[in-house]
Amino acid sequence: MDITLDPLSTVPLYQQIRDRVVEAIGRGELRRGDALASVRQLAGAFAINPATVSKAYDQLRSEGLVATNAKSGSFVAMDRDTAVAPPDYLAGFESRLNTLLAEGRARGLSHATIRDACARVMESLNPPEETQ
Repeated sequence: MDITLDPLSTVPLYQQIRDRVVEAIGRGELRRGDALASVRQLAGAFAINPATVSKAYDQLRSEGLVATNAKSGSFVAMDRDTAVAPPDYLAGFESRLNTLLAEGRARGLSHATIRDACARVMESLNPPEETQ
């Protein structure tokens, strides 16, 4: 998995790491059992404090997306194609989505522009076409 971080972003680095891992799972690039870089490896690769990476991994663990054990380190705990969302997940998801879409409208994006952006994002989450 290729992670890109923007040190100038207003989004904290731990949140960027968390978001990139979630996106990779959502696109099917990371699957259940896939190992993640160790905290030290990822911190060293970006010259950031290991506590920053640890905070991202802690958040992913609390969300049930990642698990860690002493023997194999951190790994993806959930596969997008077999995951079952908890019953209360949809309400929170819709609330966050509502806020994000409302922010786009508040900043002047048209309904069509938002719809097209949503379609592009959903297309990026589709599984790659299988070659025959």
